[in-house]
Amino acid sequence: MFSNIPKFKFLLSLTLLTTLSLPLFAQVWTLQQCIDTAQQYNLRLQISRNQVAMSLEKQKEAKANLIPKVKLEGDYKYFIDQPYQLMPQSAFGGPEGVFKEIQFGTPHNINVALQAALPLYNPQIYGAIQATKTATTLNQLQERKTEEEVIYTISNLYYNAQILEHQLAFVDSNMVNTKELLRIMELLREQQMVKKNDVENVKLQEAKLTVQRETVANNLEQVIRLLKFNIGIPDETPFQIEKEIHYEALSAYQNNNPVDIQLLETKKNLLASEIRTLKYSRIPTLSAFGSYAQTGFGYIEKPDKGFLNFYPTSMVGVKLSMPIFNGTVTKHKITQKNLELVNSDLQLNLLTKQTDIQIENARKQRETALKNISNSSLQLKIARSVYKQTVLQQEQGLANITDVLMADGNVKEAQQNYINAVVSYLKADLELKKLTGNINTAK
Repeated sequence: MFSNIPKFKFLLSLTLLTTLSLPLFAQVWTLQQCIDTAQQYNLRLQISRNQVAMSLEKQKEAKANLIPKVKLEGDYKYFIDQPYQLMPQSAFGGPEGVFKEIQFGTPHNINVALQAALPLYNPQIYGAIQATKTATTLNQLQERKTEEEVIYTISNLYYNAQILEHQLAFVDSNMVNTKELLRIMELLREQQMVKKNDVENVKLQEAKLTVQRETVANNLEQVIRLLKFNIGIPDETPFQIEKEIHYEALSAYQNNNPVDIQLLETKKNLLASEIRTLKYSRIPTLSAFGSYAQTGFGYIEKPDKGFLNFYPTSMVGVKLSMPIFNGTVTKHKITQKNLELVNSDLQLNLLTKQTDIQIENARKQRETALKNISNSSLQLKIARSVYKQTVLQQEQGLANITDVLMADGNVKEAQQNYINAVVSYLKADLELKKLTGNINTAK
């Protein structure tokens, strides 16, 4: 039964070796994988979630004010000089209106009291509970807004990285064409069919492409670094993006209530809650309280043998508190909050109209970008075909080097136009998702 142990050890070692070697190879990350990973590791999202947790605790804190409060107090006093009291001598058979100072009590005094208080009616507590509940909703919306901003940033960076990858591929393709053209031109130069200046022009194009490739590669590295940072993964993590750019043509998005508008609506509710709480401060409050205490008196000096005796004291009661006048402070606070509420309505109206305009502009921009993708794709196909024909004509002596370089420039321009069209479409589509409240629901 143990004959397979060496084989098992070999397979286990091979599995571990394979697992440990996986990070050495860059994993291809889709855009959705980047977004899903950021949900767990993005620092901004973690901070935002902690804010929501804090607001939930504040809401519980406000509700806890309805629970009875119990406290235990104690103190010890040693009187070096006993306190004086004035006693009427008439109490001891003396004349009326004559008093005599007297010291009484024991030098050692101990007090221990258990006190409890319960609010019976306090509208400010209920107002505070409602305010913290609204504040929690506000923080939850802020978390959602942060999530949308993270998705928006990561998507933009991912698109930029894809664009740079395509630019790099275009540059490499152009470099291959230029090297082949240079080889042909050098052969023709040896046969004295072209001038030396024509060969130098092609070499200049090759040098420009080399510089362009270094620039694009450096920009790609910077974008990838920023993308990793926003995802929340270490910079040394092996990482590659999808080369192919995916996009859907003119997807229709339902116009959900954008989070920015929901934030303003919730802030407006919070202001209304604060105004109610301020008005509640004018209403009387009623609370019940009770106390049980033990007071100890001690004496340890002669001629008494010494003692420490405790005597109970207990009570229950009701407390009514009625504000009469606080210098019109509450009135001015309410006036300020009412003005803030008016401004909140104006901001909500302004943002709603502004969002409607931005949605329409993004929709138009997306439609235009989609048409540009189709046109630029056709232009790129034609430019490549013209370039190949021009190179063949140049080999046959029917076209000069200027024609070839012009055709090559047309190819590069068509490539850039195609990339710009795709970028414009993707970014317009992303902006439309954000404005219509669909950015964090799209998969």
